[in-house]
Amino acid sequence: MDTHVHDRRRFLALTAGAAATPLLAACGAGFGGGNKKSDGSAADDVTGSFDWRREKGTTVKALLNKHPYTDALIADLKSFTARTGIKVEYDVFPEDNYFDKLTVDLSSGRASYDVFMLGAYMVWQYGPPGWLEDLGPWMRNSSATEADWDQADFFPNLLQADQWSLKDGTPLGQGGQYALPWGWETNVVAYNTDVFKKLGLKPAETFDELREIAGVIKRKAPGAGYDGMYGIAVRGSRSWATIHPGFMTMYARNGLHDFTVQGGKLKPAMNTPEAIAFTQDWAGMVKQGGPPSWTSYTWYQCSSDLGAKKAGMLFDADTAAYFQAVAGASPASGKIAFHPGPKGPGGSLATNMWIWSLGMNAKSRKKSASWLFVQWATGKEHLRKAAITNNHIDPVRKSISQDGAYKDKMKHLPGFIETFETVVDQTKIQFTPQAQFFDATTSWAASLQEIYGGQNAKSVLNGLASDLASKMG
Repeated sequence: MDTHVHDRRRFLALTAGAAATPLLAACGAGFGGGNKKSDGSAADDVTGSFDWRREKGTTVKALLNKHPYTDALIADLKSFTARTGIKVEYDVFPEDNYFDKLTVDLSSGRASYDVFMLGAYMVWQYGPPGWLEDLGPWMRNSSATEADWDQADFFPNLLQADQWSLKDGTPLGQGGQYALPWGWETNVVAYNTDVFKKLGLKPAETFDELREIAGVIKRKAPGAGYDGMYGIAVRGSRSWATIHPGFMTMYARNGLHDFTVQGGKLKPAMNTPEAIAFTQDWAGMVKQGGPPSWTSYTWYQCSSDLGAKKAGMLFDADTAAYFQAVAGASPASGKIAFHPGPKGPGGSLATNMWIWSLGMNAKSRKKSASWLFVQWATGKEHLRKAAITNNHIDPVRKSISQDGAYKDKMKHLPGFIETFETVVDQTKIQFTPQAQFFDATTSWAASLQEIYGGQNAKSVLNGLASDLASKMG
C-alpha cells in the first residue's frame, strides 16, 4: 500500500524557500461566493449551456502518486474519455519521489502537467507562489460545472480543508478553493480482537486507559500466545508525518494547539504546560507499550505490524488498518476492529486527517478540459464506482458514505462504519495553516524523539518553540 507518509526530506529541501512570501488571494471569495464575478479567471471564458464534450479532441496530462485511489481512477478513465472525447495521459510515481517531481515541475512554470494529486497541506506550500488554480470560479460557473456535480454532497469540512486565504495563520475555509477532496483518511484506533478477548480488554475511552492497555499488551500478550507482540503502533521517524496522525489527533482532543496567532504573527504553542505534559505522556506510552525500534517507524511499519500480529493496536490512518484487515490480506485479517479512539477531556473526538486532493496547474494551457477532468474525477458516478469496486475507503461525498452497496462492502470490518460516522463531522485539519508547516512538524518529530530518548520534555519543547519563533521572525 502506498499512502501519504514517506519521509520527505528532499521535498522539504525543494520547497523550503518556495513560498516564503504569501500573495494576496486572487479572489476574496471561495466556493461560497455565490455568483460573484471572479477576478480574471479562465472560468469566465466558459459560457452557454453546460457541455461535457466542449473540449473533445483535447489531451490533458496528469501527474499521479502510486496509490489505490490512482488505480481506481486509471481503471475508469475510459468512461471519462467516452463521455468527453478528452484523452488523459498520465505519469505515476511512487510517493518517495512523487512530491519532488511535482514541486520541481510547478516551480519551473513549465506546466508539463495540467492536473495532479496533492495533499491538503501542500496547498500551504504551492498556493502562495501562485502555482495552483483557484477552482472556486469554475465551481460557481454553471456553464463550466454540471448541476448534478452537487457541491453540497461533499462533507463540508473536507471542502474547507482545501480552501485558504494564502495568509499564514488564517483559518481554512476562507479564500480560494485551491484543490478538491478526492480521497481521505481519518485517524482512529484499530485493534486485534483476539488479543483483546484473551486479555479481557476493551477499547480505551481515555488517553490514560490507552497508555495502560498498551503496557498491559506488551507485558501479557506473549504469555497469551502472541510472541513478541507489543501494545500500540504509532509513527516515530524524524518526519512531519510522525506528528500528523495519532499524535496530532490526541493532541487536538486535549484542546491543544500547534501555534496561536498573536498580533497577526504565529506563536509556537507546543511548549505550554499542558502541551509539555501531554507530549511527555505520549512518549511514555510509546516507551511502555510501543515497538522497540520506534524512532524508525513510518506508516508502513505500523500497518505491517498490526497485520503481522506484532502490534495489539494501531493509532493511525483508518486505511493503514483497512488494508491489513480485508480478507486474506495479512495474518491478522478477520481479527481487526475499529474504534474512534480515546476521547479528550470533556469528551472531545477532534480528529486530524489527510486528504488526497486534485488540483489544477495555474499555468495550464488547457484549463477548460482540465476542469472537466477534475469535475468528473470528484463526481458522484466515478467516486461511487471507486468506493464499491475499488478501494476508495473513506468517501469524500455524503451520498456514497450512506450508499447501501458501500456499507455492504465495509460491514465485515467490525466497527469501521460506526467509527467513520462517529468521527467524520469532527475530523478536520488540526494544524495552523502556514508555509513552514513541513519544516516545523519535522522539527517537532525530532523533539518527540529526544523526549522519548530521556531528555527533559520542558527543556526540549521550549527549545523547539524558541527555534521556530526565531525562524518565523
